[in-house]
Amino acid sequence: MLGPNVMFLKDSMKKMIVASTSTLFGGSYLSYLKEELKELYRGVEEIVFVPYARPSGISWDEYTKIASNFFKSLGISVKGIHEFEDLEKGIHSARGIFVGGGNTFVLVKKLQETGLMTLIANRVEQGTPYLGTSAGSNICGPSMKTTNDMPIVMPPSFDCMNLIPFGINAHFLDADPDSKHKGETRDTRIKEYHIYNKDIIIGLREGSWLAVYGNKIQLKGDLSAKVFKPGEMPFELETESLLNF
Repeated sequence: MLGPNVMFLKDSMKKMIVASTSTLFGGSYLSYLKEELKELYRGVEEIVFVPYARPSGISWDEYTKIASNFFKSLGISVKGIHEFEDLEKGIHSARGIFVGGGNTFVLVKKLQETGLMTLIANRVEQGTPYLGTSAGSNICGPSMKTTNDMPIVMPPSFDCMNLIPFGINAHFLDADPDSKHKGETRDTRIKEYHIYNKDIIIGLREGSWLAVYGNKIQLKGDLSAKVFKPGEMPFELETESLLNF
């Protein structure tokens, strides 16, 4: 029986950062990932940004400007996918891709209706470096079903890119025993999910991310992640561990 710290995948060219959040408390946008992104986008002068998730309902142009302001510090320019007349050509020409956070339902609906979900997945499989934060990380697994977001729109399906072989619960929160709130915890929600779904779920805490390079998937950041397998007790995966399920 394989242990919990090694993952074997088919030969892969993937280069991905799958992050729980874009901004840590007290920090600026993407600042905690700056060194990782220098490596991910090494040699890349321009990336294509997908702003469709629209956090707080901001416009695509506003969101693209936020991403652009950060990447200037890395010497990388940013072009929003909505700025291309031909969306397919925009993705095919991309030297790097970044899908930002926001509402996962809104993001998945737009990606599926435009056909970009499959196009982005294919480019990442071919080695185009990819950054996903929050909603942009939720879509990296087989489905979006473990998002925390309100279903404010209905996508054609919940299926996502399946670039990593497990689901993501971004912004994972541990239950606070001193809280006056006695409603459902994240653990409870994921337990409910596993009644009907059998894929493994990774609870990514704030400031944690998965670094995916070829066949290697590694947990990074200061905190452990919580791993949920159907029918089993959840367990903690320590930072720097390799994932093998």
